[in-house]
Amino acid sequence: MGFFDRLQGKKPAPSAATPAADAPGTATAPSPVMPQLIEAREKLEAKDLPGALALYEEALVLAGERADVLVTISADLGVNGYVREIIELVAPRYDAERHGPATGLNVLQAYLVLRNAEAAQHVLDILFSLQRPELEERLHGFSNAIAEILAQNLPPLDAAGGAVAPPEEARVNIVSISKPIWFYGLESLAAQILPPKQGKLRRVAFAQLSLPGVTDLAEMTKQPENELGRLTRALPLWFAETFYFSPHYLPIAAIAVMNQRHYSLLGQEWSTENIRQLVDTTTGGLDYVFTGALRQTGGDYELLLRVWEVKKMKERKLFTVRWNAATADSELTQLHEQVRMFMEWSPEKSGITYAPNGRPSVWLNTLGASLSLFFGGKGLLPKEQVVLPDAIIDGAAEQAALGESASLAWLTLKHAGSQQGLIGALAEVYTRPTPVVKEAQQLLAVTGVSPDRRSEYRG
Repeated sequence: MGFFDRLQGKKPAPSAATPAADAPGTATAPSPVMPQLIEAREKLEAKDLPGALALYEEALVLAGERADVLVTISADLGVNGYVREIIELVAPRYDAERHGPATGLNVLQAYLVLRNAEAAQHVLDILFSLQRPELEERLHGFSNAIAEILAQNLPPLDAAGGAVAPPEEARVNIVSISKPIWFYGLESLAAQILPPKQGKLRRVAFAQLSLPGVTDLAEMTKQPENELGRLTRALPLWFAETFYFSPHYLPIAAIAVMNQRHYSLLGQEWSTENIRQLVDTTTGGLDYVFTGALRQTGGDYELLLRVWEVKKMKERKLFTVRWNAATADSELTQLHEQVRMFMEWSPEKSGITYAPNGRPSVWLNTLGASLSLFFGGKGLLPKEQVVLPDAIIDGAAEQAALGESASLAWLTLKHAGSQQGLIGALAEVYTRPTPVVKEAQQLLAVTGVSPDRRSEYRG
């Protein structure tokens, strides 16, 4: 079993028997590779590391399975002080049963030089598993060396001898958005915009959607948001906004962020344990949680949306909807109506006049972009992660006249985008001429003053 197979818990693949050798010169026939290895050694001695590595790469392509080749490369690199190259070049190819212990000892010593106790211990375990009595005393010596590193709590070293900072622990924070996302920046107008929340209310969370089946999820997560990732957050924001404008509900949208460096995309649907964690960390608890999964195939989308009753931790309802570019608005509008009907939603009579947006495909982009701008302003996303495509700006501007919420969403998106250098000078956009919209325009137009962007969120 190879070293990295062991780390990843893989089972060894069956292979043809290969003669093993514990030292150079044990091959049974002359090898055309050996002159390359000799030339590479000469380049190492001449401090020409790139030239030696090029020769090693060629040799490994031709005879990387041979024990004598691996042990020669690892020994020559080690003698010349290139321990990091042993780890990069030899360790991934090392299979103890095929290559014998000699190369493993060289890899082990490289890890010890760099004080990587965990990796050294894995190699040591592999070598012990070979059950070679003649090596036991030496292996016990290496075991003591590993124990000493651990006892002194010594940090790993880089190849130049400097300490290596420990890798940052991957940490996903769930951020709870407790108001409509376009409201942030207008806190001083809360009494005119938002309905009061009082009395016995049903607490409901709309969790970020998962993306099962996406093969490059880890790479996608590190990139600025794309349309698919934006939808996983925008749909919960849309429902949470809608339920805020109902007298019976106190909603939140639960959004995942990784280490304040980028959004987190979820590969698996929320489990009951995940839901319980969300409930336990939400002030006042929750009565209902919406979770779901989003799939994209070509230009077609499929959404599974589940309603969980927290008290019994039971799935109460499953909604399924499919759409493409041509049917998105009609299908998503129908889904929205079905959810409102199932949850016995009724509209608020205070605050602004709110009605569900009739162009959800455009509105979802506005909500998703507003979230990124808000997170960018709060330092939850770095500047390079916040993008604002022209199509989203145009869509938000075109919808600004449709109602008070659309007008306010345009004003806060434009203001935040301008503050973060993502929106330049624009032509005047028509908004609803209501008193609260005019007040919002005046508030956000104060030159050099950033509006109060405090929020109720938790990490």
